[in-house]
Amino acid sequence: QVQLVDSGGGSVQAGGSLRLSCTVSGNFYSGICVAWFRQATGKEREGVASLYTSGGLAFYADSVKGRFTISEDVSKKTVYLHMNSLQPEDTAMYYCAHTTTGACSLIGSTSSARFFEIWGQGTQVTVSS
Repeated sequence: QVQLVDSGGGSVQAGGSLRLSCTVSGNFYSGICVAWFRQATGKEREGVASLYTSGGLAFYADSVKGRFTISEDVSKKTVYLHMNSLQPEDTAMYYCAHTTTGACSLIGSTSSARFFEIWGQGTQVTVSS
């Protein structure tokens, strides 16, 4: 069973950067889907970015293309979300997640969170203007 622990959130000013980390344990192997979601107060959980581990493809929501980058360190069994040019609209609780349903490429679709079966505990990102 895959287990996820996410970390790295904090408070930054607009234009700043943060790197979130998602460590994977249990059954980390090539080709599994790991994704990042976020949920702001009063809003639905939305997909941010996803990838297939061990050199697989990466996918992004339109709202973060060009600003956020998802990557991995295979030796550390960790997936990262590098967030640049942060804006107040990026303020949310961020979660990493895993799915076995084949929905990795649907990260930018409405209500894609329903396809993800395993979740980290969440890490808060707050961006002030």
